[in-house]
Amino acid sequence: MKDTLRVDSQSDLPNEESEPPSEEKEPPGKCSTVPRLAEYDRILRSPSEVPANSSPPQRNVFPRSIESRHRMVVSDRSKSFRDRFFPGASDADWCDWHWQLRNRIQNASVLARMVRLSEDEVNAIQRHSGNLPLAITPYYASLLDPDDPLQPIRRAVVPVCAEYNRCEAEADDPLDEDRDSPVPGIVHRYPDRVLFLVTDYCSTYCRYCTRSRMVGDRSTRRFDVRQWERGIEYIENTPAIRDVLLSGGDPLTLSNDRLEWLLSRLRRIPHVEFIRIGTKAPVVLPQRINHGLTRMLKRYHPLWMSIHFTHPDELTPEVAQACANLADAGIPLGSQTVLLSGINDRVETMKRLVHGLLKIRVKPYYLYQCDPIPGSSHFRTSVEKGIGIIQGLRGHTTGYAVPNYVIDAPGGGGKIPLLPEYVVGRDGDDLLLRNYQGGIYRYPDPAGKS
Repeated sequence: MKDTLRVDSQSDLPNEESEPPSEEKEPPGKCSTVPRLAEYDRILRSPSEVPANSSPPQRNVFPRSIESRHRMVVSDRSKSFRDRFFPGASDADWCDWHWQLRNRIQNASVLARMVRLSEDEVNAIQRHSGNLPLAITPYYASLLDPDDPLQPIRRAVVPVCAEYNRCEAEADDPLDEDRDSPVPGIVHRYPDRVLFLVTDYCSTYCRYCTRSRMVGDRSTRRFDVRQWERGIEYIENTPAIRDVLLSGGDPLTLSNDRLEWLLSRLRRIPHVEFIRIGTKAPVVLPQRINHGLTRMLKRYHPLWMSIHFTHPDELTPEVAQACANLADAGIPLGSQTVLLSGINDRVETMKRLVHGLLKIRVKPYYLYQCDPIPGSSHFRTSVEKGIGIIQGLRGHTTGYAVPNYVIDAPGGGGKIPLLPEYVVGRDGDDLLLRNYQGGIYRYPDPAGKS
């Protein structure tokens, strides 16, 4: 592998995305290289990994650089990767989210300088055209195992040829979002809430994306202010809507000005009680969560955020800082995780993830069965395996760590929760219940006998 990569060397390559237009060039803030994050490393370890003679963490668990909203963490791993492949980039460059977008890895030749691509990966990347392109931020690329194509997070973002195998029951729009769209960009499926799609751009594309049909193809721009205006007008004219979820694409790839324009317009609507943002930016582009963003977001409470996490390897010092900045801004954080075969479909892996999330103030919210988009069969597990993971969490760890396991029903049925069978039957006036250890218990329930 070559050791260096010229900064901004990809901007003139064909069939690749450019960063979103009209981005403001806000200062990225001060950066700090963190040589050792012993306190942070300790809090992310499971109890079994903490040495027996170690003292309990002090109240000030996170390092000083994590506490400060004006300084950005650069971990040892990130610094080593940057020095090797982007030697011309300064700390300020690396911590600038615009720089991260401009220098995304978008083709096999560039990625091959950083990881040893398998023949399958090379063929899949070269074969691709249209939506859901290869795109990985330099930061997230630093987390990829250079030698193992089966590394979980590498599998999540690097294409393989199995993507081109379309199976029966897979569909471009498996959730029938287009059918429930009264105006472009709005999905109104549930009585009191809407999904507001505001962009088709992500900084890093997950290979199992539910909206693979529409994201990443910059030859056709679907989203602009006029479409946003139509969506806002629909919300204004529908008093039943009390909850608006901004999604896409990733809304946090919008500039602060554009995002604030949307939030301010929605906040003016009297019947909109709260707003949510669905994003993976804190995970793949933590540099986006800077002081300018959090200062702006604080103006529009109540504001909630759903963050897409996949694997415990994503729980880095940079991500911890991003989540701390959001939480300190008063934004409740929940995680959304897609259950993926060979990536996070073991109880031990999921337990490490949910425990790590709680440590950085993110509540595990949803565990999704993978949607049947075209070419996703290699990602999908059995539903039984998902139920088994919930069974392996419930009772074995705090309830705060147990997400809701759901299938977003194909055909537009919405989210349907799935649980292990804890009610095993009745015996006279008693309800028979199974606990997490498999024991059978009785609950007096004469009123439910009929």
